[in-house]
Amino acid sequence: MKLSRPVSWFLLAFGVWSWFIWITFVKNLWQDGSGLAFDDAGDPTAYFWVHLLLAVASFLLGTAIGVIGFRGVRALRREAAAHTPEPPSSSASAS
Repeated sequence: MKLSRPVSWFLLAFGVWSWFIWITFVKNLWQDGSGLAFDDAGDPTAYFWVHLLLAVASFLLGTAIGVIGFRGVRALRREAAAHTPEPPSSSASAS
């Protein structure tokens, strides 16, 4: 399957966005002071584990989508390089 340039870049951008969002979310979850993520004894609550699992799953999916986009962009660049004609060499016209 061949991805178009806009789709490839969108998937790559989505992967980068996913890394940024979910890493930020986990940092905020880890530093939660409202009592939702950790109980009074400092132990993780069910809220913490459920949201950590959601973040990890979303992070992995975002990574996979970003890799697909990266591969699409890379394939398009290789294809464009293969179709670019080489300039004539100066040594051939020196005779």
